[in-house]
Amino acid sequence: MSNASDQNPCFLDVEQSASGQKWLDRLDNITRNVALDIAQSIDVSELAARVMAGRGVASEDALKFLTPTIRDLMPDPSVMTDMDKAAERLSDAITAGERVAIFGDYDVDGASSSALMSRFLSHHAVASEIYIPDRIFEGYGPNPNAINELIDKGAKLIITVDCGATSFEALEAARERNIDVIVLDHHQMGTEKPPAIALVNPNRQDDLSGLGYLCAAGVVFLTLVATTRTLRNREFYKDGKTAPDLMQWLDIVALATVCDVVPLVGLNRAFVVKGLTVMHAQQNMGLRELAKVARLDGPASPYHLGFMLGPRINAGGRIGDAALGARLLCSDDPYEAEEISEQLEMLNKQRQAAEAVMLEQAIAEADAEIGDGDGPTVLITESDDWHPGIVGLLASRLKDRFHRPTFAIAFDSMGKGAGSGRSISGVDIGAAVRAAVDEGILVKGGGHAMAAGLTVMREQLGALRAFMDDYLSKSVEKVQGVQVLKIDGALTAASATLNLIEILERAGPYGAGHPNPIFAFPAHRVQFAKIVGKDHVSVTLTSGDGARLRGIAFRAADTEIGKTLLNLRGHPIHVAGTLTADFWQGTRRVQLRIIDVAEIKAGY
Repeated sequence: MSNASDQNPCFLDVEQSASGQKWLDRLDNITRNVALDIAQSIDVSELAARVMAGRGVASEDALKFLTPTIRDLMPDPSVMTDMDKAAERLSDAITAGERVAIFGDYDVDGASSSALMSRFLSHHAVASEIYIPDRIFEGYGPNPNAINELIDKGAKLIITVDCGATSFEALEAARERNIDVIVLDHHQMGTEKPPAIALVNPNRQDDLSGLGYLCAAGVVFLTLVATTRTLRNREFYKDGKTAPDLMQWLDIVALATVCDVVPLVGLNRAFVVKGLTVMHAQQNMGLRELAKVARLDGPASPYHLGFMLGPRINAGGRIGDAALGARLLCSDDPYEAEEISEQLEMLNKQRQAAEAVMLEQAIAEADAEIGDGDGPTVLITESDDWHPGIVGLLASRLKDRFHRPTFAIAFDSMGKGAGSGRSISGVDIGAAVRAAVDEGILVKGGGHAMAAGLTVMREQLGALRAFMDDYLSKSVEKVQGVQVLKIDGALTAASATLNLIEILERAGPYGAGHPNPIFAFPAHRVQFAKIVGKDHVSVTLTSGDGARLRGIAFRAADTEIGKTLLNLRGHPIHVAGTLTADFWQGTRRVQLRIIDVAEIKAGY
């Protein structure tokens, strides 16, 4: 099946790069005209205009795009199904001073969502408890034992965040004891709804809000907006009672939005832009201390959230105390925040070491399964020796390496496997997992288009492989035909300046759904290249005028990209990557994150 990109000439004549990709200009004739219109109509550089046009920004929306505000992009929370019910019941709990239990997930989004709700309740002097399940012993989402335990401890209302939409048995346990449950979730779900007094989920099938791109923390934030409005309408805020400043918690929302890899579009983009501003003020004690142990130098960016702070918060849920992340984000005690941050740092190092061993095993298994041919449409790797808290990371690494949907499964001694899947753009593994549950192949499972979790018995592993291959083969084949790397423009080492990065930042922040600009550096000489850390490749590139640019290819030492850089030291090659500014000993400097390279064709 062809598309318009098939007829475009290859950028720098790169038909197949070291990673097997064709390089194409991100802009076609239509978007080039849009970029020109943007540059002429508002005060923005031509390069920033190209970046915006290449990401679908229309010329009439460009000015608002550059200055996203919560006020402009925030919808009325009531557009979400059951939101008014949730706000009324939560307001009842606050007015009556009922004890509230918050049941969260063990990832960053779950910790952030739990912390938001806890801080909101604390502001209103309502007693609450956060319960994060143990990943290994309890698994994802509410379970009857935990629900009954919370009720026994006095909970009169249970709020599930980032989970609960498919927790039928657990929520039935609450109903049997006459305890109301509010579900605040964003995961895909079928038509059946759990027994809850309110189910707020923009991805429920009867929700027409168009907010399905929100992470759970975004859903929780809108719930807090709706509840504050309800309390105001009830004239609750009087006699010394004040409404909370919800904007002060946008740093937590931004963290979850970036780490849950939801699209940085619409309201999400405003959350991140404004949240980073809040984070720069370092008001959240936990985030401030975590930034210290992560050695985050300079103002926080989406990269820092996604690759430095997020993994450390996740480390607690992966191999340690799952509640550490939520406790950190709730803490106003500098000593407690410092202690938790140091624990998370230690756990993250342990996670990295375990991941390295598991990844080596997984790659060997995948290589053997794929062999010299194309291999399976969907890659499913498994082991009895893997830590179930790290299988999601394995799936992500393997998906990137082999460019196909991937599941990694850790089996216990009873033959029960906890698995995690990651997908490629255009292939919905969340739907595939739900279909496998309906077929009786999986014990349970669910998730998003790009990420999913599952539980499977070993005797069903063969059936799972066959089912996934059959269910996803057509969509994988459709997107795998030709791998394309879209290039935003060509630069030289001399033009890669801090000023250029500041220009590009106007069109940011970048992340899922709004990708970082990718630039090609034509015929730059690899003056220096060596392996740093365990498997990163550090390089120095020089252009024809002698200008230099530092670059690094992460986790590339044993890939074709890394081998090309190391083998062609002293030779000119085409290099593609994203520009970043890091801080070194207090000095801001430019660095290229290399994502692809290509040898130069004869006659170029």
